[in-house]
Amino acid sequence: MSWEWTPAARRGLTEFLEARGLTRGPVTTRRIGDGHSNLTYLVSDGERQVVLRRPPPPPVPPGAHDMMREARLIGALRGTEVPVARLLATADAGQLLDVPCYVMGFAAGPVVTTRTPPPLDQPRVRTAIGYALVDTLAALHAVDWRAAGLADLGRPTGFTERHLRRITGLAAGEDGVLPATFAPVHSWLTANIPAESGAALIHNDYRIGNVVLSTEEPGRIEAVLDWELAAIGDPLFDLGYFLASVPRPGVPRTPTEEFGTALLEPGYPSREDLEQRYAARTGANLAALGWYRVFALWKLAALYEYGRRRAGGDPYYQDESLVRSFLREAHDVAGAEPGPGLGSIERSP
Repeated sequence: MSWEWTPAARRGLTEFLEARGLTRGPVTTRRIGDGHSNLTYLVSDGERQVVLRRPPPPPVPPGAHDMMREARLIGALRGTEVPVARLLATADAGQLLDVPCYVMGFAAGPVVTTRTPPPLDQPRVRTAIGYALVDTLAALHAVDWRAAGLADLGRPTGFTERHLRRITGLAAGEDGVLPATFAPVHSWLTANIPAESGAALIHNDYRIGNVVLSTEEPGRIEAVLDWELAAIGDPLFDLGYFLASVPRPGVPRTPTEEFGTALLEPGYPSREDLEQRYAARTGANLAALGWYRVFALWKLAALYEYGRRRAGGDPYYQDESLVRSFLREAHDVAGAEPGPGLGSIERSP
């Protein structure tokens, strides 16, 4: 991302935080996280630490990267069974930066992607972490979002079809036509839309790389991060996406699976184990889960394609093979033949 703190912006941040009693004196800023979306910075005065979140540089998809919405969500979830960082301050555009941003508490602990660090690198702890991920997702879906004051966060009725239309619009070119590689799975998705499984608060980007793990209580999740895509919708969207982020041994990996290769280490539950755990915790009917997995993969391909086409966007997305990787896996899960330009599919075991 092509944005850096200027000396003037850092001085403004120092004054903003000190006025709210969050830090004292000059602060340092350091980019943290492996994401390619909103920007996250660890801010420190040498003794105290807080975290600042801001949107990426433009252009951004319509309606995306709403900082005040994200801040409101983590504020509403405080006190529920879903672990989140404490919301400390918000700033509208022009108040601190030229964009809206917010400050939250620093959740101490590792964010695991490609390797589980000590003291968590033990099979029994990895098993506990895997099941804690599913249990936290189930807890999120059990949140009474109306009582939490989040009823206006979305329209659950018709969410599935509406979300599919929105993502289709992002994948389509300026002429409104889908690239040929996207069309076969899009046809399969539209022909097989399942009845919605319910309405819940969903994270929409839930994976191991978006949680902070506890080292004081190994196996516990300290905080769930990156709430920018959260909505009121079908909870199986979350489960399908989460399972699509879990890599399998000996199978080519998608970019999202690359962000979670630690899950291949001994002890972590398999996809099947995670799915069964969720069903046992929630009582959900998972007969249509395959559709949600296909949609998760196709959606990721669409978002990467949108990022690839953005003028001045993140260079990470310029690699067209990332898009093809998601599409090949989506065709595989759907049992469809590969679209034009995708090549042969190596079938999953």
